This record gives sequence, C-alpha cells and structure tokens, in this order.
Amino acid sequence: MGIKSLDDLLAEGVSGRGVLVRSDLNVPLDGENISDPGRIIASVPTLKALSDAGAKVVVTAHLGRPKGEPDPKFSLAPVAKALGEKLDRHVQLAGDVVGTDALARAEGLTDGDVLLLENIRFDPRETSKDGAERLKLAKALVELVGEDGAFVSDGFGVVHREQASVYDVATLLPHYAGALVDTEVKVLAQLTESTERPYAVVLGGSKVSDKLAVIENLATKADSLIIGGGMCFTFLAAQGLSVGSSLLEESMIDTCRKLLDDYGDVLHLPVDIVVTEKFAADSPADTVAADKIPDDKMGLDIGPESVRRFTALLSNAKTIFWNGPMGVFEFPAFAAGTKGVAEAIIGATGRGAFSVVGGGDSAAAVRQLGLPEDGFSHISTGGGASLEYLEGKTLPGIDVLGRP
Repeated sequence: MGIKSLDDLLAEGVSGRGVLVRSDLNVPLDGENISDPGRIIASVPTLKALSDAGAKVVVTAHLGRPKGEPDPKFSLAPVAKALGEKLDRHVQLAGDVVGTDALARAEGLTDGDVLLLENIRFDPRETSKDGAERLKLAKALVELVGEDGAFVSDGFGVVHREQASVYDVATLLPHYAGALVDTEVKVLAQLTESTERPYAVVLGGSKVSDKLAVIENLATKADSLIIGGGMCFTFLAAQGLSVGSSLLEESMIDTCRKLLDDYGDVLHLPVDIVVTEKFAADSPADTVAADKIPDDKMGLDIGPESVRRFTALLSNAKTIFWNGPMGVFEFPAFAAGTKGVAEAIIGATGRGAFSVVGGGDSAAAVRQLGLPEDGFSHISTGGGASLEYLEGKTLPGIDVLGRP
C-alpha cells in the first residue's frame, strides 16, 4: 500500500477538522535564542497549508533530551514564538503535553488556529519501550483532535524512532506524510535506487561507531567514499600511523583495518591534518602530513592538500551524499576543511550533480559557514534517520504510514 500525502488529505478536506502534526522542531538553543532555525523553517510549508485550508492544527514536537518530566530549559516557548513569526500567525503554546491546559486550548481552537503542545518528551510515555504505555499517550493525543481528526507525520528527524507521537498515533488515525517527510523519502530513494554514477559519499563526524553500518553499506555502492572528521584518526591508526592526542576509538581500530582491506580502492583518507595542542578556538594551528602528527598534538581539521584531493574526486561525481563535518568547523581556525569540501560539492551540483546534505552538523555547518543552501540539491533535516535509511533499515515512522 502506498503512503498517502498531505495533498491527499487536503483533497479530502480539512476545514473544521482537527489535524495532529508531528513536526521536528528540535533546534539548537543558545540560552533562549535559537542558533539555527533550519528545522522550524522546514516545518512551515505543511503547517501553513493545513492552517490556510481551515484545519485546527495541533502540533507535537520535542526539544533536547529531558528526562521524561517537565524541565524549563527544554520548554518549547522560544520555538512557539519563532514558529509564529515564520507562519505569520499566533501560535499558542500549551502549558502541558496532554493535560488540562492542552485539552482546554484544543477545544477552543477555531478554523486555521495552530496550537503547539509543550515538549512531548516531558511525558515519559513518549519514549517508553512499553507499547501499552505509548498507546495510552497516543490516545490522549488523539483526544485533542477528535474522532474525525487526522495525523500528519512531518518530523523526518524522528521517523527512525518507535515513539508515541511518531508511530502509535498513526495506528489510531487516518495518516499522511507531510510535505517534508514526503520529500525526504523521495530524495533518499533516489540515493539508493536510481543513483547516477559516479557516486561519491563524504562522511565526517567524530565516531566511526556511529557511522559503521552506513560505511559498510555504502562502500559497496559508492565509487568513492571520503572519510574526514574525528573518525579519520581511527582509520589512520588502523594504517599503523600515530595520531597524537587526536580523538581515537581504540576498540574500532581492527574494524577499520578490515574496512581498509576490503574497500581500500573506494575509501579515501586525509593526507594532511591541521593540528593544535588543545581543543580551543584560540589554540595555534599547524598543518602536518597525516603520517607526521606530533605525539603532543591533536588533529581538529583536514588540511589543504586533502581538500584538493577530495575536490578532485568530487568534481566529476553525478551523485553526492555528505554527512558529517571534516573538522571542528565551530572554531574558525579549523573550519577550512569543511568549507572546502562543501564548496567542492556546490561546484559539482552547479555542473549537474545531485547532492544531498545528510542533516545534523553538516546542515548546521552550511548555515554557519555562510554557504548558499540552494547550492545543494537537498539539505535533509534528519541526520540519524537519513543514515538509518541508507543503512537499509526499516524506519518505523515511515513503515506505519504505508499501512491502512
């Protein structure tokens, strides 16, 4: 059975109906300031379409990792304000998740109104391993939109989680993929099913263990797989090189050695590294060959020769997937590697390549480094979900949408 879309729901009619939307509004906060509103912006098209069509929209989302109870520092208050500005309409924030305030506000909604529930993870049932507990929360969420309500799944960043607001509500209400989820799934399908070659994958980030399954899966599909970020040091160590005080997963060295043995013609490692004495923005930087990292220094970025080599690999690619920065891009002295590789991907995209930025830190880097977002074919909102899809895993939040 195919997945019904937002357009299908709008064609059926939503005026006067309650529509529960699971959005991904998990944005980084600096105090009460949102440092990267990318996910809020991405959630707007679906919410606006429903509101404009006269639905009574009830939005559920999480922020950070509260421990299953209310915590003021994880309140969605700043998100409600920012979302209202982007939608150009008032967004109410309930004082609880499914309590008396949420219920009263939901009952008072008029056509086109938008209500944001407080952080769904303030309720421990959201992430419970007990299906019966999750179902109780899901039923309470359904109560807010009524029996003739509908559910729209638009939080791609959470579709790999079997949670009450992602999975269980879809078993209780007519369910549809929002515009964001619909786009993400089509893009990822293009990366796995109809990939134009040469296919280049760029992986960064800190840990090999986080990316092992995707490395194993994509190494068999890609023409070149570029490794940067903190995890490159475990691969360098697997080649017998000293990595000084750089980030190192000792338990993964043998695994990396086997990957290099099996896929050495596909995997590409940095040839030079930007090193420094301590993990600090103002720590003096120096560039050394990858096999000459001093014992008392740590690598925080790939060097210019690595950028040149990686750019050459990317220049003729027809399909590119990028997930994870090449270095500590938050520190200006260690941002050149990430920026250089991103610019190479933008260049390839300009020559007709299909390029996907796999969410998370990579998407944040694009915005923080002032790179044009339209320089890439698609910027995903869900890093973990993108990776699990590309690993070939079933995503519960997508799987359930395909059921009657």
